[in-house]
Amino acid sequence: MDIEKSILEAIRLAETTIPEDVYKHLKMAYSMEENEISKSQLQSILDNVEYAREKQLPICQDTGTQTFFVDVGFDFPFKKELVNSIVNAVSKATQNYYIRPNAVDPFSGKNPGNNVGRFIPYINWFLRDGDDATINVLPKGGGSENASALAMLKPGEGIKGIKKFVIDQLVRAGANPCPPTIIGLGIGGGSDLSLIIAKRALLRPLGQRHEEKRIADLELELLDLANKTGVGTMGWGGKVSVLDVHIEYAYRHPASLPVGMVIQCWADRRSKVHIDSKGNVEVVQ
Repeated sequence: MDIEKSILEAIRLAETTIPEDVYKHLKMAYSMEENEISKSQLQSILDNVEYAREKQLPICQDTGTQTFFVDVGFDFPFKKELVNSIVNAVSKATQNYYIRPNAVDPFSGKNPGNNVGRFIPYINWFLRDGDDATINVLPKGGGSENASALAMLKPGEGIKGIKKFVIDQLVRAGANPCPPTIIGLGIGGGSDLSLIIAKRALLRPLGQRHEEKRIADLELELLDLANKTGVGTMGWGGKVSVLDVHIEYAYRHPASLPVGMVIQCWADRRSKVHIDSKGNVEVVQ
């Protein structure tokens, strides 16, 4: 078992090859688009994806902030190894030029050169039953991250208020997050939790609906509304502004309705490492 080496490979895979579900949705968008400028942009995106895969080069020059969602069983025997393995893998990925040095001190702007600093790489922990662990790798680009938003709605605004917030923010963001995008939406919890579960929702494959029908229906309704905004690929207008909408929710305080919105660019990069209780490791996308 070599957890560090496997995480390093997962980072390389995420940076150079988008998941098949994303590629499929980009091709679907190309087949649907009628705006010639947007269609040519989608063709360039598809060409870029294929070239990056063939040459094993980063899909985008912005290789993102290295973010991890770790689902770990209570009885998983290698918890101690996980943190150091993730941090070391990020540093080595920078040395190997899989990722550029993106992490800087927020006050001085000083760059340590290895994507390792205070709270970075950021690791989200989720404990559950079981004796295995899954490490989800989510490189998050700066342009799309800048389009993230938090709304602390009044409970009385309800679903109508949620829809208005999402569409208003999408239009306000325009071309900045490099559409067609994927929207992660976290409803409920608190201000912090809503954004965490919104980002976690981005881990779900495109086209996979929430297990609860009421949430799945809202995802589809928001997807339809988003693609009626006319933002289009790279802001050039057209039929496809968003590839999918994924929603997660948490119970909230009666006096508060937090809504966290995290936008992912078309380069929806992700991969994961699964480790069983015996130390067998599998890297998948």
